[in-house]
Amino acid sequence: MIGRVRRWRGRSKLAQVDSYTRGTLSISQWFFAACWGVFPLTGSLEHRPVAMALGGALALVSLAQAAVSAPTIGPALDHYLGRGDVPRRAITAGIVLAVVALGLMAALEAVHGLHDGMIVLSAGYLPIPVGSALALVVPLRVYGAATAAAAAVGGTLLAVAGGSWMKGAFAFAALLAGGLITFLTARPGAWSLAVMWEADEARSVQARLAVAEERLRFSRDMHDVVGRNLAVIALKSELAARLARKGRPEAAEHMDEVQRITRDSQREIRDVVRAYRRADLQVELAGARAVLAAAGVECLIEGEGGAGLPERVQSTLGWVIREGTTNVLRHADARFCRLVLRAEGDGGAAVLTMENDGAPQPGPDGGAGSGIAGLRERLAALGGTLVAEPRPEGLFRLRAEVPLDDAPAVEADGAGLRPAATEGTEGAA
Repeated sequence: MIGRVRRWRGRSKLAQVDSYTRGTLSISQWFFAACWGVFPLTGSLEHRPVAMALGGALALVSLAQAAVSAPTIGPALDHYLGRGDVPRRAITAGIVLAVVALGLMAALEAVHGLHDGMIVLSAGYLPIPVGSALALVVPLRVYGAATAAAAAVGGTLLAVAGGSWMKGAFAFAALLAGGLITFLTARPGAWSLAVMWEADEARSVQARLAVAEERLRFSRDMHDVVGRNLAVIALKSELAARLARKGRPEAAEHMDEVQRITRDSQREIRDVVRAYRRADLQVELAGARAVLAAAGVECLIEGEGGAGLPERVQSTLGWVIREGTTNVLRHADARFCRLVLRAEGDGGAAVLTMENDGAPQPGPDGGAGSGIAGLRERLAALGGTLVAEPRPEGLFRLRAEVPLDDAPAVEADGAGLRPAATEGTEGAA
């Protein structure tokens, strides 16, 4: 039982809604079977052998309808969501049981074995079991036509068997009402679930696109830095080779130029990679806002003074923001994320707090993963600490604190945290 609760809590909110919808639709089959299929027979059967036998058979068939319909809901919902095929055999079995149930109702009416008009209530249950799955696998017009045809056939048959067209008209209305209730029970819930899954997929695609855009930016920077220099190196090398074959002394000068360009290229590549690997605090704040917004997560940034922090502190806190943003995207089903950066203790420590309303999922080994451990190592090198914990109010908090006493300060550019409000930055986390 505890394991099931943990697995339930370990799912995303959307997966929980999906499971809840499937479970509700399946359990409702037994509810309708008890209230509409069996209950009308308990106190309304005539105490005669034939009537009792037909009523007992009808009750068993009603329970069999629920037993067939309940496990069919999942595959039918998968088909509606585009994940599986139509459960044809189960639906066919449901239709056969519905025909058998209608025949038993007609037989009961023919022997006048059910009084107080309870046959009308039993008729209302008839389309529910098979209709619950059918409503998820056929178009609306097909379902409506099938329900109307079944209501017409059932109402006519019960009217003839009971010798009362009035009772047949009520049975026709009950069959239509049962079909409508079935449709309103199954189809809107499945439609809402499909919309939520599509929105979740769009959110995942947006997050992947944000990562792809960052990779393209890095590739573009590398091309701009290396492309021209490589072209010059190829040209100079070819020219030097021709001059060397002719014994011209200028070949050595061109090779010296190739060496110089090569060293410059190496330095420029190192600068590009170093800038990419070094987490700039202002860029990471802007990137967090851009990436989270692309994933549909509202990002709120508060605090001032970030630009005046020492360079190593800025870089370390930038890594905290990058890792925290990644965790929100990958491991949490969040709707908002709040970042607060401020100095505490009269400027003695810089404190960064990230809070989101989605609890991160545990890793395969049940732990917090290597990202948090890596951040703790980075902060420990500066005498800092990192705390990652769920909060009682349903939030998850990541809090990093770095002392500023021994760190060399850098010049502030006066921007504070305001660059984080810039939209469309290329510095995605």
